[in-house]
Amino acid sequence: MIARSRQVALVLTVLLAAGAACQADRHESPGRPAPSATGSGGFTLVASGDVLPHSSIIDRARFDAGGQGYDFRPMFAGVKPLVSRADLALCHMETVYGEYGDYTGYPAFKSPPEAAAGLAATGYDGCSTASNHSLDDGADGIRRTLDALDRAGVRHAGTARAEAEARAVTVLRAGQAQVAHLAYTYDTNGYPLPPGQPWAVNLIDEGRILADARAARRAGADVVVVSLHWGTEWQDEPDERQLTLARSLTAARTGDRPAVDLILGTHAHVPQAYEKVNGTWVIYGMGDQIAGQMYNHEGSPDPRGNQSTIGRFTFAPPGRPGGRWKVTKAEFVPQLFDIDAGRAVNLNQALEQGADVQGVRDRIRDVVFSRGAQQDGLVMGE
Repeated sequence: MIARSRQVALVLTVLLAAGAACQADRHESPGRPAPSATGSGGFTLVASGDVLPHSSIIDRARFDAGGQGYDFRPMFAGVKPLVSRADLALCHMETVYGEYGDYTGYPAFKSPPEAAAGLAATGYDGCSTASNHSLDDGADGIRRTLDALDRAGVRHAGTARAEAEARAVTVLRAGQAQVAHLAYTYDTNGYPLPPGQPWAVNLIDEGRILADARAARRAGADVVVVSLHWGTEWQDEPDERQLTLARSLTAARTGDRPAVDLILGTHAHVPQAYEKVNGTWVIYGMGDQIAGQMYNHEGSPDPRGNQSTIGRFTFAPPGRPGGRWKVTKAEFVPQLFDIDAGRAVNLNQALEQGADVQGVRDRIRDVVFSRGAQQDGLVMGE
């Protein structure tokens, strides 16, 4: 972890650099079409891990708002340049939103809806919302969450307010491509689906995922991205269920193209490996991007719970109509959430600025490369 005496200075340095860099970021003008980052008809996609506002995160957002409301923008400022410069940026909003000051952390989360505005200001275009906490406040929690994301202009996938919404595919524009975003969770912590609303939360089912992916492809999606809330908490290695489902999904076809083009994993609280499976990139787990002090199964504080990665993938258009959009560059960027300062930190930038974070950065790198992704071309980005 960062030495406590250096944390605030580190984050302030990162934020000052971020503020200067963001003056020309594409998301400063909401609604303006995103330019292609590749300049050749392709696009870049970035994705990040769980946004999990514990009570300490809620308190920090209130402090950052000067005691009036909640401001989540400063927490993300250190990674805003990376997120906002992508053609398409996807997050994972793990919790549901409360209202009128009724906000709670673990174990049943109800987060301030201002979190949605913070995500939008950072440059996120869409978020997966299917998680084990999706039903922490029943159907009302889902409704408030999706309403707030809609107001902020952030698209969403994985939960729904109505059956028609559940059946619709979330499609986002990235450069010249239409990107379908699908999202599913392994469970809802034992909370039953709301009466009469079996469609409220997408649960992981291989047949359902493939049917949705193929429907999206037939409807014109050039790229199909699947977010999966899965895996074993506090385990660096993907579990057998993750490995089995990843192999099945990446082996499936829609016509002469893969059914799925990219898999983004969340839930485990720790960074997990990246791997190219059947020619398709899989991130088994990105870790927690925003979270308070995390405690593992033994009840001990575990710094891995505040470590994560951002995945960045450059897609190139096919050489023929109807062909596959291929990933021509795969990268990851290691992150740390500084729980003392309440800020997300790009660890590579922090190292450049003299922070003592090489051990943390290298541990994340080793986990990410642990299933051979480096041999398949994955690199650590800036």
